[in-house]
Amino acid sequence: MKPHTLSILVENKPGVLSRVTGLFSRRGFNIESLAVGTCEEPDMSRITIVVIGDDAKVEQVMKQLHKLIDVIKVSDLTENERVERELALIKVNAEPGTSRAEIMQIAQSFRAQIVDVGSKSVILQVTGDTDKVDALEKLLRQYGVKELVRTGRIGIPRGSKIVASLK
Repeated sequence: MKPHTLSILVENKPGVLSRVTGLFSRRGFNIESLAVGTCEEPDMSRITIVVIGDDAKVEQVMKQLHKLIDVIKVSDLTENERVERELALIKVNAEPGTSRAEIMQIAQSFRAQIVDVGSKSVILQVTGDTDKVDALEKLLRQYGVKELVRTGRIGIPRGSKIVASLK
C-alpha cells in the first residue's frame, strides 16, 4: 500500500466537502492529508486528499467520487510528475541567546522564515515537500516545539498537463 495524492475538482457549494470525505470514511480509508481551496474557476474548489491504499481500492473510491453530483473531475496525481508542497507554522521555545541564534541558523538552512518573535519563543513558517517539513520539525524538537500546524499537501502536475474542468 502506498500514499495516493488525489486532486478532486468540485462545485463550490455547502456540503460538498462533507459528502466527499464521507465517501472515504464509508470505504474505511483514513485521510492522511486534506487541503481545500478555490481554484482557477471561482465557482469551483479543488480538494487535495492523500490516502494510503492499494491501487485497486483507490481506483474504486475514484469511481465512487465520479458519481457524486458536485464532483467535476477526479485525478490521481501519484504516478504523474508533479510539484507537491505543504506549509507549516512551528512555534519553538527560544530563550534569548544561544538557542535563538541556533534556531535562526536552522531556519535559514531550510529556507524557513521567522514570522514572529516573542520573549521566549519564535514562530517559523516553512514551505516545501513533506520530507522537508518533517526534517525541520525533527531538528526543532530538541528546542521544544510548543505548537505545530500543517496545511496538508497540495499538488499540481508538472509541465503542460492540467487537472481542470472540462468547461
